Amino acid sequence: MSMSEQAYLDLCKRVLEEGTKKEDRTKTGTLSVFGHQMRFDLAEGFPLLTTKFVPFRLIVSELIWFIQGDTNIRYLLKHNNNIWNEWAFKKWVESDEYTGPDMDNFGHRANEDPSFKELYLKEMDKFKKSILEDDEFAAKYGDLGSVYGSQWRKWRTSKGETIDQLKGVIQAIKQNPDSRRHLITAWNPEDVPSNMALPPCHTMFQFYVADGKLSCQLYQRSGDIFLGVPFNIASYALLTYLIAKECGLKPGEFIHTLGDAHIYSNHIEQIKTQLKREPRNLPNLHIQDFQTIFDLEAEDISLENYDPHPAIKAPVAV
Repeated sequence: MSMSEQAYLDLCKRVLEEGTKKEDRTKTGTLSVFGHQMRFDLAEGFPLLTTKFVPFRLIVSELIWFIQGDTNIRYLLKHNNNIWNEWAFKKWVESDEYTGPDMDNFGHRANEDPSFKELYLKEMDKFKKSILEDDEFAAKYGDLGSVYGSQWRKWRTSKGETIDQLKGVIQAIKQNPDSRRHLITAWNPEDVPSNMALPPCHTMFQFYVADGKLSCQLYQRSGDIFLGVPFNIASYALLTYLIAKECGLKPGEFIHTLGDAHIYSNHIEQIKTQLKREPRNLPNLHIQDFQTIFDLEAEDISLENYDPHPAIKAPVAV
């Protein structure tokens, strides 16, 4: 059994047993603990959960999107990735230009009312089509503001300049691997209240080089344990693999530190189902040779020997 996956399953058990009931922004309700850390030895294999199917291609295209500094969902839609749609869709249906049926509180209503869900899906399909085919519409409603890609690659300074944090960290790892300053932050206090579709949940990460290995620690202020955290584990593990490869290092550990770690009330039964399953062997990651991660395409990254249990569906809290 993979000790890496067990770290995640132990988090699930802890929150079910010790979690405090809390209200939240989405009005769904959660069980929550504050402060938890998981460690994943990347030598064991790639830490993609096996107790349920996790769509690796979505993780890859989202990470490439971040790395490229993109903040518009058009790139994701071109790669059949719909994980950020709801936040862009919300921006559109709350605008003065939207003239369709009432979409207020669409996330909850779609889960509770089948007739509304059918209406919502039709509006979402129209929205996605417009993003893909209409440049002006995509520029206005597909952009999510200063989210991860923008902060990683184009952090705005008080002088009106920008800082490419990701490129700078990679250069620093190559030139001064023992530095304690290999950090990237996505939490920009100026942008959080007004210029982001969703304030960053994974707020800061740091790289560490020892014995020819590159490790990464992520601080995540808020973690949706069932839907979000499995993506976050795999995404930052993948980023660690990619940067290690560019810098001529081996992947070391991924350390995941969580602030508010929570299970949404409408995910509890899904978590219980997952906990009844036995973990399987972790898959292996294959990356095509490249000069720099900024030239990578999603097709350059693949997974081998991934044999998970079936997917477990759950609604997204928006």
